[in-house]
Amino acid sequence: MKNISQVMLAMVTAMTFYSCNTHKSMEAPVAAKKPHELTIHGHTRIDNYFWLRERDNPEVIAYLEAENAYREFKMKGTEKLQKDLFKEIVGRIRQDDESVPYKENGYYYYTRYEEGKEYPVICRKKGSLDAEEEVMANVNEMAEGYAYYQVGGLSVSPDNRYLAMGIDTVSRRKYTIYIKDLETGTMLDDAIPVTTGGSAWANDSKTLFYTRKDDETLRSKSIHRHTRGSDAATDVLVYEEKDETFSTFVYKTKSKQYLVIGSTSTLTSEYRFLPSGQPEGEWKVVQPRVRGVEYHVSHFGNYFYIITNLDATNFRLMRAPVSTPGQEYWEEAIPHRGDVLLKSIELFKDYLVVEERKEGLVNLRVIRWDNGEEYNVDMDEEVYTAWISVNPELDSKILRFGYTSLTTPNTIYDFRMDKREKILMKQDEVLGGDFDPANYETKRLYAEASDGKQIPMSIVYRKGITLDGQNPALIYGYGSYGYTLDPRFASSRLSLLDRGFVFAIAHIRGGQINGRPWYEDGKLLKKMNTFTDFNACAEHLIETGYTNPEKLFAMGGSAGGLLMGAIVNLQPELYKGVVAAVPFVDVVTTMLDEDIPLTTSEYDEWGNPNEKEYYDYMLSYSPYDQVEAKAYPNMLVTTGLHDSQVQYWEPAKWVAKLRDMKTDDNLLLLYCNMDTGHGGASGRFEQYKETAMEYAFLLNLAGIRK
Repeated sequence: MKNISQVMLAMVTAMTFYSCNTHKSMEAPVAAKKPHELTIHGHTRIDNYFWLRERDNPEVIAYLEAENAYREFKMKGTEKLQKDLFKEIVGRIRQDDESVPYKENGYYYYTRYEEGKEYPVICRKKGSLDAEEEVMANVNEMAEGYAYYQVGGLSVSPDNRYLAMGIDTVSRRKYTIYIKDLETGTMLDDAIPVTTGGSAWANDSKTLFYTRKDDETLRSKSIHRHTRGSDAATDVLVYEEKDETFSTFVYKTKSKQYLVIGSTSTLTSEYRFLPSGQPEGEWKVVQPRVRGVEYHVSHFGNYFYIITNLDATNFRLMRAPVSTPGQEYWEEAIPHRGDVLLKSIELFKDYLVVEERKEGLVNLRVIRWDNGEEYNVDMDEEVYTAWISVNPELDSKILRFGYTSLTTPNTIYDFRMDKREKILMKQDEVLGGDFDPANYETKRLYAEASDGKQIPMSIVYRKGITLDGQNPALIYGYGSYGYTLDPRFASSRLSLLDRGFVFAIAHIRGGQINGRPWYEDGKLLKKMNTFTDFNACAEHLIETGYTNPEKLFAMGGSAGGLLMGAIVNLQPELYKGVVAAVPFVDVVTTMLDEDIPLTTSEYDEWGNPNEKEYYDYMLSYSPYDQVEAKAYPNMLVTTGLHDSQVQYWEPAKWVAKLRDMKTDDNLLLLYCNMDTGHGGASGRFEQYKETAMEYAFLLNLAGIRK
C-alpha cells in the first residue's frame, strides 16, 4: 500500500501535469515530456515518454489514473449501453455449466461452474460417472479476497492422491506451485515460486519436475526436480537453458513411460528424455539442436514419433527407436506435402490421428496402425475450425475433438474410430431464446494484396443485409508467430451482429492459415506484408459494398495491437475507429532491451535490432516511432498494469505521443486495468465488462446508442 507521502505526491503530480475539470468538462491528460536519448548504429532517437517505464513512480501511477478518469468521462454517455451489453452478453452464458468428463487412470475429470460464481470448481469421480463427486479445488473459495486469481497446470500424481497446481494472484504469469493431498483435503507446505505453473510427476508420485522462470525477464529458463514434502530451496537443478533465445519446459508422454524436457526458440528445437520410473536417472538428448530444425516428440511402443520441419517446410512425421533416437535413425511415417501443413498428432493403441491444415481448413485424418487404412472425419460446414481435444488414454477407440464456426457454438464430439461414428457430447448453449444459426451467414472472401497474393477473410453477418456500403463492420486480425485466427464462435459477438455489424477475420501473412510459407512471408524482413495485407482486406470490404470508411472499425490485441498501430500509421483514412488491446507498439526500444520479458526469445520472429539491417526495418514500421502529425481514427487502447507480455508502458507511451502529435479531434482513450495483466480479468464474467466497454465504444461511433 502507498504511504501518505506517496499518495500526496501522486495527487500533486496529477494536478501539475494533467489538466482536469470534472464538473462540466475534462481535458485529455498531457504526459510530461522528459527527453531521453537512445543511440545505436549512429542513429539517435529522442523518447519523451521513456520515464513512463518507472512502475513504482507515483507520477506514473497518477498519469495512468488520469487516463482512466478521462476515458470514463468521455464514455460517460455510454454507461447505460455498457451495462446493457454486459447484461446481454452474460445473459447468453449458462451459469451452472459443466465440461464433458474425460477418463484418465481410473477417474473421470471435469470442471463445473455454479450460479453467480466467477471461478471453476474442479472435480473428479472414481470409476464411474455415477460415483460420488470429489471436489479437487473450488477456485471460488481459493480466490476470495483477491482482485486477480488464476489456477493452471493441474497435474495429478500417478497414485491419484496428490494434485499439483500453479497459482498466480498478480497476473504477472509467475505461478507458485502448491501440492494438495486429495485424500485428506489439506495443502502441503510445499510452495515452489516463480514457475510456469505446469509440472510433471515421476511414477513414484513423490518426485515432481517443473519449469522455473527468470524473475525479471520471465523467460522459462530451467527445469528442477522437487521431492514432495521438501523445501523448494533444496530442489535439484536438472537442466538449465543458457541460450537466452530459448525457453524450456517439461512434460510426460501420453504413454506415461517418459518424462521429456523441451527447449525451443522460434526456429530451433531440442528434446531430452528420461524414463519416468527413474527420476534421478540421466537425461538423454533425442537430437542435438541444429539451427533452423524444429521438432516435437511423442512416444508410443518402441518408438518416438517426431514432427519436424527437417527438409519439410510444412512439416512431416518421422519415427525413431527409443534406443537410437538421433536424426540419423529417423524414418519417414508421413511425408512432407507442399499444400498441407502438419499441425499435430494424437497416438492411440490402434490408430494414429493427424491434425492438418489444407486450403485454410483443419482436417482430422485417422490412420490404422495395422493396415494403413485411412479416412478423414467429416465436417459439417464450408468455413469452420476443428481441433483434437483431451485424449489421455492410449487404449481407446474414441477420438474426442472440438468443432466450431462463426455460426456454430463450441461443440465437443466423441468419434468412434472403428465405426466412423460421430457422437455429440456437448454444444455450448446460447441462452436468451432468440439465437438461431440459420439467421446468420458466413463465407470466405479473398482480398488481393499489393503483391498479388490472395488474402483470405472469414466473414459473418446477420442475413438480410444489403451490400450498399452502409453497414458498420469490424475487421479483426493478428498475423504473428504463425498463429492462425480460426473462425470460431463467440456468443458475445452476437451483440454486434444483431445490431447490424459485419464481422470479418483477416487471415493475413504472419499467421499460418495457408501453411508455413504464409508465416515465413510475414515475419522478420517481410513483416510489412502483415500490415499491408490487413489494409487490403479493409479496402476489399469497402470496394465490395460491405461497409465504408465512416463505418469500418478494426481490432487486434498484443501482436495484433502492433498490427493496429501499423495500419493506422499507413492508412488512417480507412477506419472510423480502432481498438488496440495490450498493443506491442514500441517495437525497437523493447527489442533492444534484453531485461524486458520475452525480448531475446523473439529475435527470430522480429529480428535483432542490434544488427543495423533489422534496426532500420523495424524502425520503418514500429508504431510508436512512426507516429506523425496527421489525422488518426478514433482509438481505444487497453492495457494492464501487471502485463507480463507487453509492458503497460508501451500503450501508455504510444497514447501520450499520439495525443501530442495528432491533428484531429477524434477520441483517443487509454484504459489501464490496475489489477490485471495481459489476459485481463480472471473471473469468468468479469472479463466481459471490458468487452462491453469496447463494444460500446464501437457502437457509439457507429451511431448505435442501444
